[in-house]
Amino acid sequence: MKLFCGNKHGVEGRMTSHNMTWISYPSKNLAFISPEEIEAFIASQNIISRLMHCYIAFFVPTGLIAGICILIVFIKNYLQYKVIENLDLLLLHFTISNIIMIFLSFTVITRPDYLKATHYTCNVLSFFFNFSYFNSQYVLILTLLILLLKRFPARTALSKATQRPILCVGFVLIYAFCLSLTEAVLVGTDNYHLETDCQLDPLFAWPEYEIIKFTFGFGIPSFLQILCYTVLFAKKAPAEAPALKQHIRTYPAAYIISITIFICHLFYNIMILFRTTLKLQKSIGTPKNELVMNIAEIVLFCESCVSLVFILCFHKPCKDEILKVIQNCRRENTANNHLEIPVTTMTHESGSQ
Repeated sequence: MKLFCGNKHGVEGRMTSHNMTWISYPSKNLAFISPEEIEAFIASQNIISRLMHCYIAFFVPTGLIAGICILIVFIKNYLQYKVIENLDLLLLHFTISNIIMIFLSFTVITRPDYLKATHYTCNVLSFFFNFSYFNSQYVLILTLLILLLKRFPARTALSKATQRPILCVGFVLIYAFCLSLTEAVLVGTDNYHLETDCQLDPLFAWPEYEIIKFTFGFGIPSFLQILCYTVLFAKKAPAEAPALKQHIRTYPAAYIISITIFICHLFYNIMILFRTTLKLQKSIGTPKNELVMNIAEIVLFCESCVSLVFILCFHKPCKDEILKVIQNCRRENTANNHLEIPVTTMTHESGSQ
């Protein structure tokens, strides 16, 4: 009987900890005590609004144009040569994930207010967001691993597996799907029909949601990334391998993107953990906490746009294609100028007669 009672209390405790009906955004609880708090609230709302407009106006078009150009270059090269390099395939996968992320980021267009949606719709949006998020993280790790094996060739099972990039991409897709499905469960299963304020990482998700996201979406990828860099810089390369500087200059896009992602995701995941701490303390936080969380979210979306620009500008096939287009435009412009000069000269001559 005691055992039954103990289990009952344990279940009730877990149900209480997972009851997120009490939580809301500080901006939705307008119980201000002083004029200073009102001013601080208005200032934070203005900052969020300006950041959102800046992101939508500058980063989104740039990121989407870069992403579309990358897709055109990779598809054109594949149709021309009937083959795609391992690195190109992984960067193509990374590009598609980031384009999806940019489209999902349109949910911030209502800021400083939040998107109104049912719990079910919000959970679906969160699933696709996490799928793209985990995809891009682990495809980047796979890219760094392939570059590492290019510098340090090894006859291992891992090396053989990386020679089959479609298999590796398939594994990443399945892994990201399983993680996203787990996160969808941890968002919670109550009140699916009720309307709520929706973020892509829902506020009403259980604390375990953020813990899993931090562990598998930042902790493990960052550890693997640091491990790749440690081997790259610390291990002595074979005599026939190119110098380290030359290796990095040959593949700058992956290394620049990995550093950018680490910095932006670090900021975002710190705020995710901070939000978890507030949930465990049964606190909704302050308008300032909400402001910083919104900034971190927009920084995360900016990273998706910037990463695509880096691929377009620093990945050799894309960079070569851009330079080719620029040269063709210059030649056409020069040819048009040459055609205009004789016409102008003939006009002057007929006028003088």
